Amino acid sequence: MATKEKASTGSVAVAKTPADLQRMRLEKLMAAPVKPVFIPEKSKGAKMKEPPEFIRNVWGSSAGAGSGDFHVYRGVRRREYARQKFTAEQNDKMDKDEKYHIKVEENKKAAEERTAKKRAKRLKKKEKLKSKKARKDNKPSGENSDEDEKHEDNEDGNTDDQVDENSQPVSRNSRSNKDQNQKQDE
Repeated sequence: MATKEKASTGSVAVAKTPADLQRMRLEKLMAAPVKPVFIPEKSKGAKMKEPPEFIRNVWGSSAGAGSGDFHVYRGVRRREYARQKFTAEQNDKMDKDEKYHIKVEENKKAAEERTAKKRAKRLKKKEKLKSKKARKDNKPSGENSDEDEKHEDNEDGNTDDQVDENSQPVSRNSRSNKDQNQKQDE
C-alpha cells in the first residue's frame, strides 16, 4: 500500500516500499526533535462484564418457547461461557505470575548466599595472609626455624610428612616401607 506524504520542498512523495515509508516517517520525526512523541500505553487487558444478578426468563429447548427465544438463550449462554473462560485464564495467569515471583526471590536468595559464602572465604584468606605476613615481619629474617616452617605447612595442608595412628610424624617413604614389611609378614 503506497502512502503519500509531503516532502520538505512542498511536493508530494510516494513511498514505494515499506522501507521508504519507514524512512519518510523517521525523517518527519527527526525534522522536529523537540516535539514530544506519542507513545501509547500498554493495554491492561480486557475486562469482562459482570454476570447478571437475576435472569427473569430462563430459556431453553422447552415446550412453549418461541422461535426467537432460542437465539436469545444462545447469546446468554455464549457470554456466560466466555466470562467463565476469561476468569479461568485470569486465575491461571495470576498463579503463574505468583510462582514466577517466588522463583525469582528464591534465585536471588540463593545467589546472595553463594556470594556471602565466597566473600567470607575471600576475607578469611585475606586475614590469613595478613597474619602470616605480620608473623613473618615480627621475626627477624635469620631466625626462622624448621618448626615454624613445618607449622605453616601443616596449616596449608602442603606437607610431605603425614601422621600415623599414634600421632607420630611419618615420612611417606617410611610409611611405604612399613606397609611392605607388613605384606612380607603375611
